[in-house]
Amino acid sequence: MNPEEREELARLLPSPGEPVLTSDRHDLLKDLLMRELTERAPEHPELPELPDIATAPGRRARAPRRRFAVIAVPLATAAAVVAAVLAGAVGTKTATTDADAVDLLNRIAEVAAAKKSVPVRGDQYIYVRTQGSMKFSEKDIRILREASWTAVDGKGAGLRRVTVLVGPPFRPRDPFSSYSKGTHDMRLSPDPNVTTFRDLQALPTDPDSLLEKIYAGTKGEGQTRESAALEKIGDMLPDATLLPELDAALYRAAAKIPGVSVVTDAKDYTGRPGIGLSFKERDGRTVWVFDKKSLDFLGSADEALLDVGVADKAGETPAG
Repeated sequence: MNPEEREELARLLPSPGEPVLTSDRHDLLKDLLMRELTERAPEHPELPELPDIATAPGRRARAPRRRFAVIAVPLATAAAVVAAVLAGAVGTKTATTDADAVDLLNRIAEVAAAKKSVPVRGDQYIYVRTQGSMKFSEKDIRILREASWTAVDGKGAGLRRVTVLVGPPFRPRDPFSSYSKGTHDMRLSPDPNVTTFRDLQALPTDPDSLLEKIYAGTKGEGQTRESAALEKIGDMLPDATLLPELDAALYRAAAKIPGVSVVTDAKDYTGRPGIGLSFKERDGRTVWVFDKKSLDFLGSADEALLDVGVADKAGETPAG
């Protein structure tokens, strides 16, 4: 076949589509890579044992982050492999920002800023009630409602009260008996790594300064600095509802992260309808949901925020 015939045939064939790596395939790739690294851990006796998500469930059902700082060379190699695979699979597109989404975030910020600040004493507790799920295996997913009381200054012990709505009955030898059907109280020990309410109060309320501080505080976390920042912002949103200026600044800071888009008909975990915001830097389930009329934060598609308040003692429901 001569060059002219090849060129003519190429014009007749459809152009190849852009290969896209789905989120499921992305997670599978990441899991395979991490398994390969952890299986080689005996070569690095100084590497701490990695916690199991089922045996070490975190606050609000979040998986614990893995630490790889000790194995710098394998991690660098792994990062190169992931980057190469992702570059070949999804191309090098730059995240674009939806102007409507930025406008919505700024309107949400205006509503948040207009709310009254809640007076909080140093000897009180921040109360947060949520509903979500915890996955222990492919067949064992438990739906739970959680209430937590954390000391304002982070120095006193707090309380986590978990009510398992859907789950197995209590079994004495079940290592996960704290997540069997029913209500269970768990003591929250003071943790210097947890952001306290006093820490939130000390944050800047200028969006640019706030975002810069969040980037600095999450350096080295997440697949990208943007995804780590968005996770941090999402973690702070419930408590920040008690701090109107910071709450508004968080939304304005999020508006500066590329790749935000509007989800017209979104629902939180409990099915409450609203308008949502999705971020290209987060997985598909991470959609912030807001009431369409009041623009109050309802939580996300994987965890609903039911209540936030201030209590005098751990275990007490806030007045009003």
